Parts: sequence; C-alpha cells; structure tokens
Amino acid sequence: MNLLSSLRVAVSLLTIVPIRARPIERRTAPTAMILAPLAVVPVGVGVGLILWLAHRIELPWLVTGLLGVAAAALGTRAFHLDGLADTVDALGSGWNRDKALEIMRKGDIGPMGVIALIIVIGLQASAFGTIADDLGGAAAVGLIICLSRAALSIACVRGVPAARPSGLGALVAGSVPTPVALINSLIMIMIGAGLGILAGVGPIGGMIAVAAGLLAALLLVCWVLRRIGGVTGDVMGASVELAATVTALCCLVNW
Repeated sequence: MNLLSSLRVAVSLLTIVPIRARPIERRTAPTAMILAPLAVVPVGVGVGLILWLAHRIELPWLVTGLLGVAAAALGTRAFHLDGLADTVDALGSGWNRDKALEIMRKGDIGPMGVIALIIVIGLQASAFGTIADDLGGAAAVGLIICLSRAALSIACVRGVPAARPSGLGALVAGSVPTPVALINSLIMIMIGAGLGILAGVGPIGGMIAVAAGLLAALLLVCWVLRRIGGVTGDVMGASVELAATVTALCCLVNW
C-alpha cells in the first residue's frame, strides 16, 4: 500500500473527514500511525480558524479556548478524550491487570475519568485561549493539535505489545520500528521551532514544548507497560491528549 493510501486510512481513522479508505490493517498500521500528524491537518486548520475568529470578535479568552477544545474534539470524534477517561478510570484506582482491562473494554466513564477530563479540558482551554491572542497564536494551537499525534508512533513502537489480543490496540501495537519512531519524533521537535515562533516563545521554546509533550507520552506508555504489560487503543488516545496538554502548557512558559 502506498503512502497516499496509508494517509487516507489515517485520516479516516483519526478524523471525521468523510474520505473513502480501507479499514486499518496490521500491514498499514505502521505508516498510518507515522502519518497521524499529517492526517489531522484538516482538524488543526479548523481549530486554528475557530480560535482566530473567536479572538477577532473579542470573545473572552476562556470561551475562545473552550471553543478550540470543542472543535478539536468534534473533529476527532472525541476519540482520544474517551481513551484518556478510560485509561485513568482503569489505572488510576489501583485495579489489577484483569480488572483494568475490563474497565477499558466496557468504556463506562467513572468518577476518576470525569475528573481527568475536567482537568485536561480545563488546562487545554486555558492554554489555547491564552496562546491564540493573534493569528500566529491561533495557528500555533492548530499546529499543537497536529504535532501531538506523533505520540501515536511512540505508543505503537516495536517492543511494546498489545495488552489484549483484540481491539484497535492489537492491530497497531508494536507496529512502528523504533528508529522510525525516533526519527519521527525528532522531526516533530524540529517543526516545534516554527511552533515556538508562532506562539511567541521562540524556536528553542517551541522545540522544548514539543519534546516535553512527547516525553510525557513516552512516560505514560512506560508506566502503563509496567502496570498491565502492554498498551490499548485507550492508552494511545490518552498519550495524544497528554502530549497536546503538556505541549500547550509549555508554550506559555517564557523560555
């Protein structure tokens, strides 16, 4: 399967963009996960435009930020936010491996998942609304949405198994070669220089922000690996939201 076909698979999986594509398969998983940042460009552009328009009509900064978060959630079917809630519910309460996997499989959101969503959405909205104080800042938030999807190649790196034999996680877990995941992450960090310029924190600040976000995703994967011995689709979604949140918060720091 060529790159364009894999990109179509990634767009279909990760966004609401109506595009014809085959369901993701094991053989298409590596390229689709690597192309995830590119696949969500339409979502990033949409988020940036909404933030810019909200700023232009002088909406309060927090309302602006919440609109950005809502647009990102809508554009991705709240796919990753759902994974975040399920991951926190399953692993945050100290359940054993079997009980944790059962909670993830059922998908019912418990109190810890709700609290996690409130915290993450609040942090993202506050950061997005603060960053998007001009056109460049709005574009920076859209870029954060895209760059954070590089967390998927980290969560799917070879050597990290699926926690269970079924589900989306089983299709993509361990599919991305380690050197490819590393190169992909380095490319995202270099693009972070442009993010820093747009966000007003400078090239180095932008690179630090992206690196911090991806490092947070890596630490989450390592923690989950110790807890349940592998990853699930929910964990992958949680890694994306964590990367986006940490990157956005770091873009508020005057490096």
